[in-house]
Amino acid sequence: MKFGERIKKLRTQKGLTLDQLAQETASSKSYIWELENKNPPRPSAEKLSSIASALGVTVDYLIGADTQTLSDAEDTAFFRQYSGLPEETRRQIREMARILDTKPRK
Repeated sequence: MKFGERIKKLRTQKGLTLDQLAQETASSKSYIWELENKNPPRPSAEKLSSIASALGVTVDYLIGADTQTLSDAEDTAFFRQYSGLPEETRRQIREMARILDTKPRK
């Protein structure tokens, strides 16, 4: 899948319009449209990072630089965000994960 196709697919899966993604990434609607539809796109590293963050994936996944699955990319992006949270918030998230874990305990 090409770079622009990935952006569009992720954007639509998250229910974001071009305007909404543009706003979240401090871009214009036309710039996001160009990234999705022009070949080859040439975004800056800063824009790539901003778009990947807004879409909840890694830059590597977005540009197709590795064989990471979407789920793995989302987990990596989540962990990076999680790592930057205050300790008390991380503790609460860990507790929620334990509560949501429905696997039988041995």
